[in-house]
Order: sequence, then C-alpha cells, then structure tokens
Amino acid sequence: MITSAVPRDSAASGPTAVVTVDDRPGLSGLDPERLTAWFLAAGHPAYRARQLADAIWRRHADDVTQLRPLPEDLRGRLDREFRVDTLVSTEVRAADGGLTEKALHVLGDGSLVESVLMHYPARAGRRERHTVCISSQVGCAVGCPFCATGELGFGRDLTTAEILDQVRWAARHLAADGRRLTNVVFMGEGEPLLNLDRVLEAVSALADPLRFGLGARHVTVSTSGVVPGIRRLTAVGPQFTLAISLHAARDPLRDVLVPLNRRWPVSEVVAAARDHARATGRRISYEYTMIGGVNDTEADAIALAELLRGDLAHINLIPMNPVAHTPWTASPMPAIEAFADRVRAAGLSVTIRRNRGQEIGAACGQLAAEHAGEPPPEVVARRRERLVADSAAALRGERRPVAVAELRGAHTLAGPPVLAGPPAPAGERSP
Repeated sequence: MITSAVPRDSAASGPTAVVTVDDRPGLSGLDPERLTAWFLAAGHPAYRARQLADAIWRRHADDVTQLRPLPEDLRGRLDREFRVDTLVSTEVRAADGGLTEKALHVLGDGSLVESVLMHYPARAGRRERHTVCISSQVGCAVGCPFCATGELGFGRDLTTAEILDQVRWAARHLAADGRRLTNVVFMGEGEPLLNLDRVLEAVSALADPLRFGLGARHVTVSTSGVVPGIRRLTAVGPQFTLAISLHAARDPLRDVLVPLNRRWPVSEVVAAARDHARATGRRISYEYTMIGGVNDTEADAIALAELLRGDLAHINLIPMNPVAHTPWTASPMPAIEAFADRVRAAGLSVTIRRNRGQEIGAACGQLAAEHAGEPPPEVVARRRERLVADSAAALRGERRPVAVAELRGAHTLAGPPVLAGPPAPAGERSP
C-alpha cells in the first residue's frame, strides 16, 4: 500500500487529490488452485480455502471481519496481503421507479468505473430477472462518438477482481432484499476483448459452480469488433453469448461511428462472428444504436439485412442515449419501427429496446463523464464540427481519411482515435 497524488474524479476539492493507493490483489481474482496453494504455503489446511471461497462467493463478503469462520490471526494475515473487496466505495442512483440502479465505483487507485443493475419483474411466461451490466476497463480506447465513455479516453485495464467485485456488489445489493442476480453483461465501460485474459478469468469464475455459479449461458460479452479476440473466443469455445456493437452495416458510416472499423471492417467482424456462431451453436446478438438521420435510413436497413441475411443472429435496435458534445439525437420511434420492419422482412429477428435510466445517466460512461466535468467550449465545437462533416461524407458513401490508432499489443489502443475528439481536459481519468 503506497500513498501518492493521482487524478481522481470523485468529490475531491480539486482536479487532483492525495489518495491512498491500495495495490493489494483482490481475493475474488484468485482461482481455487492459487487460493489453496496460498493456504498450504502459509501452513494452513486446504479446507481453509474452501471456507474463504464460501465467504467470498456465497456470502459476498466485503470486509475482513466477514471472513468467518477463519481464525482471527489468519484473517489478519489475509488483510495484510489481500483485499476482500477492490471497490473502495459506491455511489448509487435509482431511476424508472427503482427498476434501474446506476452504481459509480471508486477503485483502489481512485479510478472510477460504472455498473448498472436492471430489474425485470416477472410477467407472463417469464420469471423475474436481475441483470448487471459491468465494466472491463477504466474508460475506453475505441472512441465511438455517440458513447459517453468515448469522451473519457482510456485509463487502464481492470483486474479480474475489479471486474468480479462489480458482480459481487450487485449480488450483495440484491441479497439484502432476498433477490438473486440472474444475468451478467459485459457492456459497461471499456472494450472487453482488449482486456480478454482478465475477462475470460472473470467469466470462468462466474460460471464455476464452486465460485459464483451463474453459468456461462447467463453471461454476455460485447465487442465493438476486435476480430482477433473473437477468433480467440471461438477457439476457447465458451458458451456465453457474444454481442457485436455494430451500429452501421456500411463501412463509410461505421468508420465514423465505430473507429475500430478502420482496422477491422464490418465484413471481417461479421465473418468472425458467423464462424463463432457455427462453432458454438450460439446465436450472435448485434447491437445497433439508432441515431436520427445518420444510420436509420432505408439504405441502412437494406445494408443491414443483406449483411446478416441467413445468419444465426438477433438484432437489438437501441435509441441513442443523450450524450453531451455530439450533434446527434435518437431516432424517433416511427423511424425505428420502420427500420425494424424492413430488417424483419429479410427474415431476421429484431427487438426494439427501450432506454432506461436516462435521468440518472445510466448509459455507459455518463455518470463518470459528469464527474469529469465539461471540456472547454472550443473542444466541444471542434468535435461537433468534425462529426457533422464526417457523418455527412459517410452518408454520401465517402470513406474520409481517419487517423485511427493502431492496437498496441493485444489489450489497448495507442491513444484516442481522432473521431473521439481531442483528449479531455485535466481531471479526467485517462472507453
């Protein structure tokens, strides 16, 4: 544990504050083999590892005093070497009559990440469901301009424990009212396939009956189109749902909306997803944010239908959430319904999603962006001007030169893509 000055977006008196950086590993990130090995090396019987796992995964302990029935001296040693919970504190906002709860988590280095807990009451033929949408990175490097996380830039990858502790927080929150978490989706801050090792470790823990025990089929992992990551998932063969953040079926427009398209064009992304569906037998979920006058035209519907015709796929049409500093708004519902009808006519399965929690900033990155503060007016004006020009060119079918950062290694992007706008001002955390 060390003390240093680091940027912090919480309620500090200024853009930076001296915080205690806690770099002890989180207990939830240790698999059973490593946990057992630690106890044996410390001179304790292997069954102590099972007792600890029960406290972490069944009782969702968030404090060392809750690690019962471990003896006090052993709890003290564990506290010196590990963190029971990597979430230092959590701010919760509720909306939709309590059906949506947005959580802003402070991590051990002062970074902020978000998760969203969504409640779906029982209805005809369906049981009650509780889904948590979690983050895999601090911020995001992909820079989709309609996404609030894209304004924050990339901070760092989350550890396995930091990913899992968001799920444990949701489970603990639900358990207080006798409810149970039923689904986990990796659709919060960050690009999960750019932190793939940690995400796979987290999915393994969620599916493990000796740990969280949720089952892989209740987990969805989303990607904006990291083709090598999709290929690797196919080789590994997990049974969770793969979701593709598509948002456009034509390359000129997707270059603007998903800058990663310059590295892996939409045809390559869909080809990789198609192979994944064939190998796993699992339907691919395609997410399509509906932006008024940008990607909701008849030409876009026809392009989407042709791109996915005959595939094992389901398309979710999602009205764009309000995001500061963009010139765009959500498509009106009649336009979304007409778009859906055209795609359904091609034999594809389509659902129109209704946005939740807009009054609390429940979309990815909105609450963290609120804490980060407003960028200077000149930055906002420059970003809006560029988006207007690039989207207009895309609608004419032009692929304008766009300086998209290359992947650095396998887990991050070398700086924000140009379409995401210039870096945010001092005080931000750097999807």
